[in-house]
Amino acid sequence: MFDRLPEYPWEQLKPYAAKAALHEGGAVDLSVGSPVDPTPTIIQEALNASSNAPGYPSTGGSPEFKAAVVEWFARRRGVTGLKPDQVMPTIGSKELISWLPLLMGLGPGDVVVQPKVAYTAYVVGAALCGAEIISEDDPAKWPSNAKLIWINSPGNPDGRVMDVAEMKAAVDRARELGALLASDECYAELGWGEWSEKLIPSVLDPRVCGDSHEGVMAVYSLSKQSNMAGYRAAFAVGEASLIKGLVNLRMHSGLNTPGPVQRAMIVALGDEEHVKIEKEIYRERREVLLDAVRAYGFRLAESQAGLYLWATLGESCWSTVDRMAELGIVVVPGTFYGEHSTDYVRFSITATDDKIAEGARRLRDAIGL
Repeated sequence: MFDRLPEYPWEQLKPYAAKAALHEGGAVDLSVGSPVDPTPTIIQEALNASSNAPGYPSTGGSPEFKAAVVEWFARRRGVTGLKPDQVMPTIGSKELISWLPLLMGLGPGDVVVQPKVAYTAYVVGAALCGAEIISEDDPAKWPSNAKLIWINSPGNPDGRVMDVAEMKAAVDRARELGALLASDECYAELGWGEWSEKLIPSVLDPRVCGDSHEGVMAVYSLSKQSNMAGYRAAFAVGEASLIKGLVNLRMHSGLNTPGPVQRAMIVALGDEEHVKIEKEIYRERREVLLDAVRAYGFRLAESQAGLYLWATLGESCWSTVDRMAELGIVVVPGTFYGEHSTDYVRFSITATDDKIAEGARRLRDAIGL
């Protein structure tokens, strides 16, 4: 009955985490992308002030929440022309990603497309409804029976950013196929290098999808930019008829985002200062770890945005996981993200300053620096 999905992949890391814990200084866990810094006070205060919430929340989102999302997309993503009826809150982004194929009525014989290096929830969604999953980045190779196509920019785990031309090619091909193109954009406020000051494109950008949002949807989360992972605060924005259908199904299923969480999201979306502060914290951690990872001998791929370093030593990822565990460092094997990344590992920069510094020190000490 419950065998449609394999064991949760992080269970495979437990022996290596145990090995890392035997290190004299204990384990430095750089495997999980869960924020560790405090939720900004203004967000906590908004939640507290809204805690008297005896009635059921609106599944489609309060008018104030939807207006805040529309304004944020215009200000921070360069997306104009959105209407409130194109917005829907979700209970974290992973919930929607995992259940979307089922909500769309997909099943055996249908195809869900994901990136070649892919966040784990896309394959989960296909498995839950019995659809086939295909990993392919080239729109020209997407099959004619594809019903749902996921793109992920900035990517998790690889931090790859798609430019406007790449996104437009994806939209054009999805529309040609009559498939829904869903864009997971949860790390869009965390660009590095050339993307540090530039707005990372959204699939809803007029340069990408033209003057219509037909057949496209963007998913966004405040877990990373605002340290709200514990709030399960996210939303989807796209074609109005699609959102209307999803809201109806979610009403039947009781998938409601609590009113106080919606209020907290309104405040978070309206305040840029806390995002700038957190991004600077992550920038400093990233630079410390990046220098050490490179010094050790890792080669970085992509890693243009987001909270991870996607790195390889040119060997099996599990050999690298074991090598890092010997140093008391826990990293994620690339095999968690598909068959196309068997020699990569993912380092997370969401650990505390002390843990990041200790991990960097161990990497340097290992090579005598």
